Amino acid sequence: MTVEYLANLVVDACIIEKVDYMMTGAFAYGIYGIPRSTMDVDVVLSVVEPSVINRVIAQLDPAVSFGDQIQFDTLTWGKRHIGKLRKQPDIQVELFELFDDPFVKIQFERRIEAFCNQLDQPLYVPTAEDVVVQKIRWARSKDLDDARDVLAVQGIETLDMEYIRHWCGEHGSMERLAATLAKVPKI
Repeated sequence: MTVEYLANLVVDACIIEKVDYMMTGAFAYGIYGIPRSTMDVDVVLSVVEPSVINRVIAQLDPAVSFGDQIQFDTLTWGKRHIGKLRKQPDIQVELFELFDDPFVKIQFERRIEAFCNQLDQPLYVPTAEDVVVQKIRWARSKDLDDARDVLAVQGIETLDMEYIRHWCGEHGSMERLAATLAKVPKI
């Protein structure tokens, strides 16, 4: 079993349960940047009612084991539910509940459907601009590299830089944006 298998299971569960979702992490990044390996599937779910998470988890249950505890993620400031493939526990899914953060809410509202070659199906993902803003906001080394790569692959001239600057200003990350832009190679 592979991480792609798990990602497809999650997307299918969201479709079956009619849950609005947004794939984030390496799968969303791979649509706009340079695909990279990952061992987890990160998905934001619109939790309009408490049963949403439980319905998606129930759909995944035959292949995925979830812990009983909801975790509070210190990077995203949201609740997450972590599940591991039963036959390959080093591959996991993190289901994040959509929460009341102005950027996260706008990012979710702006999500688009894009074809993911890695999964051979369309996914709902953040826009390229929102991927850049989120990666710069998180500011881990790999996130800053991802932001740089998305800027390079997509082309600064094609992205809505005013939107990116607005949110980086809101998050106090303008210096990180400037440093990232300075590292964008010419492709």
